[in-house]
Amino acid sequence: MNKNIGYAIAFALALAAPFVGYPVFLMKLLCFALFACAFNLLIGFTGLLSFGHAAFFGSAGYVAGYALASLGWPVELSLLAGVAAGAVIGLVIGGLAIRRQGIYFSMITLALAQMVYFAALRLPFTGGEDGLQGVPRGKLLGVLDLSNDTVLYYVVLAIAIGGFALIMRTVNSPFGQVLNAIKENEPRAISLGYDVDKYKLLAFVLSAALAALAGATKTLVLGFETLTDVHWSMSGLVILMTLVGGMGTLAGPILGAVIIIVLENKLGDLGTFLATRTGVEWFNTLGESVSMVTGLIFITCVLLFRRGIVGEIIAYFGSSGKKPA
Repeated sequence: MNKNIGYAIAFALALAAPFVGYPVFLMKLLCFALFACAFNLLIGFTGLLSFGHAAFFGSAGYVAGYALASLGWPVELSLLAGVAAGAVIGLVIGGLAIRRQGIYFSMITLALAQMVYFAALRLPFTGGEDGLQGVPRGKLLGVLDLSNDTVLYYVVLAIAIGGFALIMRTVNSPFGQVLNAIKENEPRAISLGYDVDKYKLLAFVLSAALAALAGATKTLVLGFETLTDVHWSMSGLVILMTLVGGMGTLAGPILGAVIIIVLENKLGDLGTFLATRTGVEWFNTLGESVSMVTGLIFITCVLLFRRGIVGEIIAYFGSSGKKPA
């Protein structure tokens, strides 16, 4: 019951958010929150640490952006094309990686994701180092004009809620229980007759498809796609979001994404404000020290909040929900 109240409050705040905040920034938050939740489905509920999720996030952005800008496809087909591209790449990478465990699995995903990065750098339709520019928003179903930030915000909110609902349904389904059993004790799951590789591959592809949905939506929102989204550092960023918020919790990655993205975008403004109020010029350098600040937050969470922020809150209040990893 408490969870339902919390979700209702969060939904009400999300509905009111574009009237008190900058819609484009809020849409970016929603895209990264969905990206973190997709990654958490793999690491938090299946126990697979992927260092290559940027491949799905960025490749979907390129495909959706190219379909919108160069092929003139409608918005819904472009987003589906991006999701399909991410799912196919996830199927290939997952099929090659799941037969290995631990650090070997992680390194294979990283190596294959770097191949996607160099493909994005060299392929003619990606724009190389310049990326895709001038991606139009178009109209959804030929009716809703997405050039209006408020209209697009509610479309992105619906996409994010739909993705989150799918993750929640997956985690609480019999399929999700098998994934949890694999994470907790894979040899025992094998001894019970489960085809572990099949379940892990399905989880990997689903996670890749949801990450692709987040990447394609982000390109639609911002109107461009660059190599940053397929770089290995983006995979590291989503890992940081998940660990800070709470790996293995449903709400943790959302909070982690909000914290990290707000720091990346607003730390410079905060530094300028503090420098103006206090007269200390050092605060002006905060905008250039985002990596250092996020690193300090990560170290603090590792030392003081081993379960992540939401995980520690759940543990403190003795919630009856899923035990965080």
